[in-house]
Amino acid sequence: MAHTAHVDTFARDNLPPRSAWPELLFELPELDYPARMNCAGELLDGAVARGWGERIAIRAPDGRCTYRQLMAQANRIAAVLVEDMGLVPGNRVLLRGPNNPMMAACWLGVMKAGGIVVATMPLLRAKEITDVVTKAEVTHALCDRRLAEELQAALPACPTLKTVRYWYDDAPDSLDALTARQSGEFRTCPTAADDVALIAFTSGTTGKPKGTVHFHRDVIAMCDLFPKSCLRTVSDDIYCGTPPLAFTFGLGGMLCFPLRVGASTVLVERLTPEALMQTIEDFRATVCFTAPTFYRQMAPLAAKFDLSSLRACVSAGEALPDATRQAFKAATGIEIIDGIGSTEMIHIFVSHTPETVRRGATGYAVPGYRAAVLDEDGKPCPPGVVGRLAVKGPTGCRYLADPRQEVYVQNGWNVTGDAYLMDADGYFFYQARTDDMIISAGYNIAGPEIEGTLMQHEAVAECGVVAAPDEERGQIPKAYVVLKPGYVGDAAMAKALQDFVKSAIAPYKYPRAVEFVGALPRTETGKLQRFKLREMARTAG
Repeated sequence: MAHTAHVDTFARDNLPPRSAWPELLFELPELDYPARMNCAGELLDGAVARGWGERIAIRAPDGRCTYRQLMAQANRIAAVLVEDMGLVPGNRVLLRGPNNPMMAACWLGVMKAGGIVVATMPLLRAKEITDVVTKAEVTHALCDRRLAEELQAALPACPTLKTVRYWYDDAPDSLDALTARQSGEFRTCPTAADDVALIAFTSGTTGKPKGTVHFHRDVIAMCDLFPKSCLRTVSDDIYCGTPPLAFTFGLGGMLCFPLRVGASTVLVERLTPEALMQTIEDFRATVCFTAPTFYRQMAPLAAKFDLSSLRACVSAGEALPDATRQAFKAATGIEIIDGIGSTEMIHIFVSHTPETVRRGATGYAVPGYRAAVLDEDGKPCPPGVVGRLAVKGPTGCRYLADPRQEVYVQNGWNVTGDAYLMDADGYFFYQARTDDMIISAGYNIAGPEIEGTLMQHEAVAECGVVAAPDEERGQIPKAYVVLKPGYVGDAAMAKALQDFVKSAIAPYKYPRAVEFVGALPRTETGKLQRFKLREMARTAG
């Protein structure tokens, strides 16, 4: 590969040793990328060069912009980063914003400047932001002014983060004001294809954030595989959906996939199931990305909306129940495209086309990837035998300075933490998670993180948090709490604990069920027996 364009080599220096990387496969001709590649240059500059400059790139409730306009705005942001904020290639830039055009332009602008995006969920609290900033040694931040409070609360504990600018802000030094002074011309940083483009954080089961490192070529590879083979994206497509751009699921579906082919995306900041269907109707959207929870809630309401423009729906983030698939198909005529991906792999690697769906199955390995079910010794399981899902392809897990690399990557395979079985035809059937992650309405929630928060409450002696089945959300976090003497385990206390968690960490992580118990099940050595809590949650009336 070409020599790095990064002056700040922190991210490269903190990659795992090459011997700990998964095996990377570039078997398809479309994956034969040049040694130098900037993903924003490819998605924007390349689009304009291909004659797509006047095509609509982004649609939003308050307007739309063309590829040429989006490129100019990304150029202005890149120029501000370099000229006003002192960014050098390889610096990490925190992005905080909902799904709006400026968030998209900032992501592309950071890429053009040679920076590394570290995007965070809008709902994260100061402690969680601090963890991310500290781990990635973030140096710069661009933030929607409406999300300033938690970022500002985090700053005293973030010594590396010295330069922050806000958008949708009327201050004289705001990002809006600074970009207004720029011409819209900028020479895109000539990054190497294997220069780091983004560090995407996943909480993992311990609650300690893991930074997954992805290169510029990884961003383009995710665009050239799943959407090409399973979605069959075309330039007239109009994408919409709910996943945040801070999720790699949303980064692909809400931005990069449509840009790769000259299509457009609809960015709406807050969506309910009804609002999503209204968005589809209003914008004549053709492709929808969301989690099973939304499809389940949309099905009984679909007849109230004109969804005739919709041709494809993608579900990921949690297992898609067959009942949800059938209900949505009965209501709309659309066969949902299921898929499994991971932050470590950047996007979906097992899926199917609408024509090749098999009931109960997530799908088969997306062309460009190989997938297998392995036993505890790392050997392939026979068809029909449950084991650990493992995958390899042009993308793969590279944690930022994290010993958990050896857990996810084993013998060249990325081992996802999902239990699957594979049939004789290569279709994969989801069974369960093999770790303690709670997947609720598409959000990954770490039980130990909630436990750590609850333990800070004055009334809590000890607690355990596990996944409990839920008809609407798939799973919910359920807390089993032992109170200190003098406290009463009633509905008021349950609500107080829930509100306490909401105020300390992202609100979507709060325990939606709280049960007060006299003691927690533990081993003779005192280790919490989570499997017993999970069984209690599973069998609770």
